[in-house]
Amino acid sequence: MRERRGGVRLPSPSTAVAHGSSIRSTHVGAVTATRPAPARPGAGTLYILLAAAGFSAVSTLTSIALAQRVSLASVLLWRYALAAAVMVAFIARRRYPRLPRSDAALWIVVGGGGEALLVGLALSSLPYIDVATLAFLFYTYPSWVTLVQAVRGAEALSMRRLLALVLSFAGVVVIAGRPLGGRAAWQGIALALGAAAVYGAYIPAVQRMQKTFSVAVTSAHAKLGAAACFLVVGLVQHSLMASLPRTAWLAILALTVFSTVLPGVFFLMGLVRLGPVRAAIVSTVEPFLTAVLGAVVLRQPVTVGMLLGGCLIAAAVVILRARREGGAGPGVYEERH
Repeated sequence: MRERRGGVRLPSPSTAVAHGSSIRSTHVGAVTATRPAPARPGAGTLYILLAAAGFSAVSTLTSIALAQRVSLASVLLWRYALAAAVMVAFIARRRYPRLPRSDAALWIVVGGGGEALLVGLALSSLPYIDVATLAFLFYTYPSWVTLVQAVRGAEALSMRRLLALVLSFAGVVVIAGRPLGGRAAWQGIALALGAAAVYGAYIPAVQRMQKTFSVAVTSAHAKLGAAACFLVVGLVQHSLMASLPRTAWLAILALTVFSTVLPGVFFLMGLVRLGPVRAAIVSTVEPFLTAVLGAVVLRQPVTVGMLLGGCLIAAAVVILRARREGGAGPGVYEERH
């Protein structure tokens, strides 16, 4: 998550979400102040775009795995278990200090459970809506963060923030108002917006838990917790599958490597070169990349109404993130779906 003095900095999506999530931080070992490196903004922009490309593929790769008649619980269990294994190996090799037992348990239960909830809600919408609609609706989460912070009294609702909220929810109305396929589509919309709202509450909660711990270590605990949650869900639903089709395995491995581990690394490399504000603004390409992937890979249509609504939501994100150019923009940490 991303922290600032006197309130919560908005993370850049996505998401994830973790849409599963990834780690974003200026230092993979600890939460530190975000300061752009004095160097090469062109390279920084490229790294951020590579990260956005990886994150944008989450829903498309999940759709490919689900099309092989694999349950969502199985897909997410394997994705999080493999990602956790990679991260545990990394922190063991780097010999990061362990979390105190109470904090480790908190990250597994609350961090992992919250991540599993928001990711499960978001990706459960895929049978009802296309990947672009999910991406744009989930991208309203900075507005939900703003609302949560206003309700908590942590941040005032300035005119700039109110404008961003109006733009964001106007984008939702535009997207939801186009022909989507009846009641089933509304179920998908509710799931996507529910995931964004959960993420809006999850961000400040996990930020308080982060303290001065290594981001890599806390994220590894959260992924272990999320994997455990999907194991329980799969057992309750009797939907776990150990023997998967080759295409499903390839999609899950791609989710783990190209949409979880590598994007986190690329985002780090871009963040230290661009700083949080510019990195967050460049990241707004992510839902549009999702729409392109959905159109090219899944043959899902991209309509004018969808793009218009998406532009309104992206504009709201830019307004919220660029409000403090002088150093207090988005923070340094994020778990994505």
